[in-house]
Amino acid sequence: MKNVLLIVNIVLAILITTFILIQGKGAGLGSAWGGGGELFQTRRGVEKIILWLTTVFIILFFIVSLVNLFVK
Repeated sequence: MKNVLLIVNIVLAILITTFILIQGKGAGLGSAWGGGGELFQTRRGVEKIILWLTTVFIILFFIVSLVNLFVK
């Protein structure tokens, strides 16, 4: 059981990393120092789905990690 949970955790971590890297378009570190922050743009279409999936996978990762912690 622990091995299955570990594999699920690894797969979720890879998916989370992939989705976070895909979201990085146009929102680089330059905006952290005041550049490019003049316009606010809402997420639409595929960007909104990727953001939603990232959130779901992060929550699943947290739950699987907690379950893995308490399973013998």
